[in-house]
Amino acid sequence: MIQNELSKIVFLDRDTMPSDIALRPFAFPHELQEFAATEPDQVGNRVADAHIVITNKVPINAAAVARARNLKLVAVAATGTDIIDLSACAARDITVSNIRNYATNTVPEHTFALLLALRRSLLAYRDSVRDGRWAASGQFCYFDHPIRDLAGSVLGIIGDGALGRAVADIGRAFGMRVLFSAYKGVPGMGPLYTPFEDVLRTSDVITLHAPLTSATRNMIAAPEFALMDRKPLLINTARGGLVDEVALGEALRRGLIAGAGFDVATVEPPPNDHPLIRLTELPNVILTPHVAWASREAIQSLADQLVDNIEAYWSGRPQNVVEPLRA
Repeated sequence: MIQNELSKIVFLDRDTMPSDIALRPFAFPHELQEFAATEPDQVGNRVADAHIVITNKVPINAAAVARARNLKLVAVAATGTDIIDLSACAARDITVSNIRNYATNTVPEHTFALLLALRRSLLAYRDSVRDGRWAASGQFCYFDHPIRDLAGSVLGIIGDGALGRAVADIGRAFGMRVLFSAYKGVPGMGPLYTPFEDVLRTSDVITLHAPLTSATRNMIAAPEFALMDRKPLLINTARGGLVDEVALGEALRRGLIAGAGFDVATVEPPPNDHPLIRLTELPNVILTPHVAWASREAIQSLADQLVDNIEAYWSGRPQNVVEPLRA
């Protein structure tokens, strides 16, 4: 609990939320300082006298923690906390909180938007109509691009949290057979899970909903693509680092997978020469700018939960606390 009469709250990257989404006023004495964005060399000065720091994508590393002499709470305005040095925070008794279960509609819906667009070649047909192909075809339709049903296909889900389970529900409604993958390298997780390699071999669609950790970084790379016997679609609305992007490009060029729908990249925003940007020239690749989470309803829920997390900490009942991983 913060004992200061006036708590200083610093929001390091307010522009990661739309300007018309308002934060509910905090119910305790405070000074709120908002920055549109914060560069790495600005973090130390901006957090130096803050009691509470809000960040979405600005890293809080050990050096920043050392500069933040009054810091009591890091409130992450997102679910992922890999940008925070959790060990450094724990050593200083700094609480870290994150946002949970706010995107259980928007991310699964975006996942299926990508999946359906690719499975039915929607963008390829849209582009061909725009280019005059329908007018020149001489008949009511044409068959230039493949179209496949979801019903009867196998949906492999890597990540069994709230988002993965919501995706499974939608998949079953489409008549898909759902497989939840066991964690890579972890055998014997029980009958509800299919071994990781078997999911790769037997799925028509593979969708990722796992956090980015040292264990999951590049979990899909060249050896994994080589196992994908059914040439599946690969959907990633989770984190960019889960997939080796160079290996993804090679898999697409070699026809090892049917297509890719990504909402995330290892570098955001990706430069024009980034591997994923170059892949958008392919008709079976869709890349969206990390907006799967960003329905208006979800963003408002995030903003409300962010305020709830901060007020819960201030009242002495912290919630959504993130602990460092134990070795």
